[in-house]
Amino acid sequence: MERLRIAVAGASGLIGSALVRSLTADGHEVVRLVRRAPRDGSEVRWDPERQQVDAAGLAGCDAVVNLAGAGIGDRRWTPEYKRLIRDSRVLGTAALAEAVAALDTPPRVFVNGSAMGIYGDTGDRAVDEDAPPGDGFLPSLCVEWEEAAAPVQEAGVRTVFVRTGLVVARDGGAWGRLFPLFRAGLGGRMGDGRQYWSYIALHDEVAAIRYLIDHESLSGPFNLTAPRPLTNREITKAMGRVLHRPTPFAVPAPVLRAVLGEMAGDVLGSQRVLPKRLLESGFTFAFPGIEDAIRAA
Repeated sequence: MERLRIAVAGASGLIGSALVRSLTADGHEVVRLVRRAPRDGSEVRWDPERQQVDAAGLAGCDAVVNLAGAGIGDRRWTPEYKRLIRDSRVLGTAALAEAVAALDTPPRVFVNGSAMGIYGDTGDRAVDEDAPPGDGFLPSLCVEWEEAAAPVQEAGVRTVFVRTGLVVARDGGAWGRLFPLFRAGLGGRMGDGRQYWSYIALHDEVAAIRYLIDHESLSGPFNLTAPRPLTNREITKAMGRVLHRPTPFAVPAPVLRAVLGEMAGDVLGSQRVLPKRLLESGFTFAFPGIEDAIRAA
């Protein structure tokens, strides 16, 4: 197996840390982008909001993976936090893309984070990568996020956008908050529970990113979601079965709106997103079903 040098922005996040563990376990060299003074040659200094990158540290990288960004669900969406969500992604991506494009020998591939939020509320309608962006804060954010990678595309670097769904993981992300509630017997559907949740096991998320790095014929957007999205009601029942807990509670939509504010629209919204291009390329999911994904977490 060829040993690769791969730079990862967002290496301390849920997906980034799992990706780094997977790459290093297989003997690849990982360069982490950090916001403080680097401790050694395995770290590169950058400041996403100020659009500053120590480009010299990226020299010799075979791939650059950008997963950096403030957590979508970490706080209530105040105007200030929405600005942070946007700037941490759009400005950071632009800075990194420009630094990569300016290298004398650029990497073979640039993998940029994105999200299934680009499609907005799709209701019962299944969508794949051919669907247009939806309306609202998250769709417009995702469009800007992907467009910010234009410098690497213009430089001829193969560019991949990973439009990630809800990651099923024990710690972090949406499921990191759901597991404690369900274990305590306090889990339940949200709103009427008919909205679709497109999920992906953390293992499959990492495997898909590595697959996209390795396959030189693949570029453009890829939905990183399991093949069969389920409704919130179905997922709630699956959580109860796997964790052997009752799921009697339901959080009414007005309560979610009062607690979460604008973000409640995305919790209650429906996204039935299919990984068409990933499946057509030959990728195989290890945990395609929700119960398998929950057990893996």
